[in-house]
Amino acid sequence: MTEKVAYGSWSTGLCDCFSDCSSCCLTFWCPCVSFGRVAEILDKGSTSCCLHGSLFCILTIFTHVGGCIHSWVYRAKLREVYGIEGHRCSDCLVSCFCPRLSICQEYRELKARGFQMSAGWDGNVQMQTRGVTSAPAVEGGMSH
Repeated sequence: MTEKVAYGSWSTGLCDCFSDCSSCCLTFWCPCVSFGRVAEILDKGSTSCCLHGSLFCILTIFTHVGGCIHSWVYRAKLREVYGIEGHRCSDCLVSCFCPRLSICQEYRELKARGFQMSAGWDGNVQMQTRGVTSAPAVEGGMSH
């Protein structure tokens, strides 16, 4: 069962990685997978985890700045969707200088808001439809 997350704030701090060791390990060893899962859910399934994970990996390998910008866009999007306080400037700095911490915090945030991260968008919609779990309502509903 997930706990209620306050509107306007992060559920965990940037450096609270060890509050969820599985997310921490996944993001440390495979940040492209964590990032892809976050992006798929924030895009409401219109893009896949594989697409964003691959793009993040390629951009980060060939140009660190490209990976930072891609990550920054989704950090800002997550804050906007959930009304989390912050600024695009701090999102940019965190995404560029602490990318794994940033991605791990975003991953934990979506988990705290009720998403089963490994299920992806479609899996969360199906679980909500079946009543197995209660995926959080997202602006515009949970339609595909």
